[in-house]
Amino acid sequence: MKKVLLATAVFSGAALALEITGAGSTFVYPIMSKWAFEYNKATGNKVNYQSIGSGGGIRQAINRTVDFGATDGPLTPEEIERHKLLQFPVVIGADVITYNVPEIGKTVLNLDQKAVCDIYMGKITKWNDPYLQQLNPNVKLPDRPIVVVHRSDGSGTTWIFTNWLSKVCPEWKEKVGYGTSVKWPVGVGAKGNEGVTNYVKRSQGGIGYVEYIYAKQNNLPTARIKNREGNFVEPNVRTMQEAAKNAKWDKSKHFYEVLTDQPGKDAYPITGATFVLLPKDQPERAKKAATFFKWAFEKGDKYAEELQYIPMPENVKKLVFEYWKEHGIAP
Repeated sequence: MKKVLLATAVFSGAALALEITGAGSTFVYPIMSKWAFEYNKATGNKVNYQSIGSGGGIRQAINRTVDFGATDGPLTPEEIERHKLLQFPVVIGADVITYNVPEIGKTVLNLDQKAVCDIYMGKITKWNDPYLQQLNPNVKLPDRPIVVVHRSDGSGTTWIFTNWLSKVCPEWKEKVGYGTSVKWPVGVGAKGNEGVTNYVKRSQGGIGYVEYIYAKQNNLPTARIKNREGNFVEPNVRTMQEAAKNAKWDKSKHFYEVLTDQPGKDAYPITGATFVLLPKDQPERAKKAATFFKWAFEKGDKYAEELQYIPMPENVKKLVFEYWKEHGIAP
């Protein structure tokens, strides 16, 4: 009898455990996988998140093949309505410019808007280009070709990077524009933040854009980027917070907000948020995914900070909870 009762108890527990599926942003993967691990430990519920890039996350959310999608390029309110989705931000991070120039090791370089634009337009092709040397007078830059690396997949990291370039470089805006995928003037493509990081790491002369934690965990240098106030700013928690502090999160617009090129003396200019997409027309499914993000908002901030992300401020979380309630998906 004891055995039967035990088996029933185990079976009931398994039946109650949630299985939540998500896909998208590689930018957010380090914290999403940490949250999933801790959430499973705390609740027994499982989250299976595939780091396939924001383009794939948007596609899968639209096709309803996952419970939630994640993208660093927010969908406009019109797109959200058209696809019958809901959207809210979960965490803030930054694109960094990382490089592998053996002659200068981990020296932190200064790069301004023109330098980054010209490198990715294929106009600056050597590390000792006079313009780069002028920005870094105390560094002896080598006569080494620049290996430009970009994403090959649909990517929110690309959306943030190209959105910033479109704001600060008129030529880029006119000839390339921004999006999760663009027609790159030069460079080699690599898949995911992981792929770009690895390509730069193994390519002498390489340069690429990745989410901050990928460069940090791989011990790669990150450039100081000139912001709109004219200051060269290193990416870190403080400078990302400075960039995010003027954000106007509006639930009536499904939280559409862009954090690139923000004002502020110390604002890091290539900052961005990750947004989660839920199916509005499948409220039970959306509510299931919302239980995970409710836990992340209430218990997950310390894990985000450990991985150098910025948690959403408490007032924004409150807005998200209200938004869920308004749309009938509050857990």
